[in-house]
Amino acid sequence: MRAWRALCAVVVLLFLGQPVPAQDAPIPGGIILTLDQDRLFLDSAYGKASVERERAATKALEAENARIEAELVAEEQELTRKRGTLPAEEFSALAAEFDAKVERIRAEQDEKSRDLVRAREADRQAFLRAAIPALAELMGELGAVAILDKSQVFLSLSAIDVTDEAIVKVDAVLPAETAP
Repeated sequence: MRAWRALCAVVVLLFLGQPVPAQDAPIPGGIILTLDQDRLFLDSAYGKASVERERAATKALEAENARIEAELVAEEQELTRKRGTLPAEEFSALAAEFDAKVERIRAEQDEKSRDLVRAREADRQAFLRAAIPALAELMGELGAVAILDKSQVFLSLSAIDVTDEAIVKVDAVLPAETAP
């Protein structure tokens, strides 16, 4: 365990000792903060509203898919019953129409599913754009020069994680009601 700590300390010292390109003068304060972007979104009022809206839309799409599936199964069973009573050409035409209908419906439902994914991503992007001023304010209050995504940091002290503070700031300027 001591060897691991020593190795981490050496890595940190080597990293901190490297010159930084395009840096003319020391940065006052020099505090670097970390933030868990996922938790910032998911634990914020806006994010919770967005997730709930997505859950409701997903549930509605699943119910619609189940209803459509039941209708198609019934239609297919009716078509199967007609098979023995219809001339081959007429049955083939009905079967081809049914297959085309199933393919069209599948494509439509797949597009609705992709729309849900696009809406989720759009909500996250809108949230992050709207959260930037609150995060910048937090940086200023703490004298920080940067906020890094916590998932991209190899080693840090938990004291530099400002996710909880960021959630409070973001909720103040971006309440749940603003979620699309």
